[in-house]
Amino acid sequence: MTTITQPLRDEHKELMPHVETLRLAGDSIREALTAADRTLIDNAGTFLTRHLIPHAHAEEKALYPVVRKVMGSEEGTATMSRDHIEVERLTQELETLRSQTTQTEITLQQANSLRRVLYGLYTLVKVHFAKEEEVYLPLLDVRLKPEEAKAMFSAMEAAAQEAKAQLH
Repeated sequence: MTTITQPLRDEHKELMPHVETLRLAGDSIREALTAADRTLIDNAGTFLTRHLIPHAHAEEKALYPVVRKVMGSEEGTATMSRDHIEVERLTQELETLRSQTTQTEITLQQANSLRRVLYGLYTLVKVHFAKEEEVYLPLLDVRLKPEEAKAMFSAMEAAAQEAKAQLH
């Protein structure tokens, strides 16, 4: 059965293999990094900055205002917005760690920090998506009219494109 929020569920489904790369990159971290390990770490960083963070900006700008309205609470999305802030903070920390680990040999502390950040991002994003799909989307499925959902998804797409354009 297709729901009114199916486009967002589909987007999450498309993003999940990339979310899994965060875990795979964390699994690859050792004190001796191969070219393949570096590629995994770089791909994780690219996914976060070019796809996931623009997705989060789109949610903040277009999805969460609708959720707050439907819930009748301005604070209804506060914890989810906090997740977005933490994803951005951890992404910045990952970028800093990547810039500090340009050699094939890294210290145990650097390896531990990279793993901590990658595993933290992996867990945070998986739980964040689950909360949206289990709490917010069913609520929107029941309470949104099709034209409201269409407008919300159009606004999300525009916001995501705007966030991506600011990367260049």
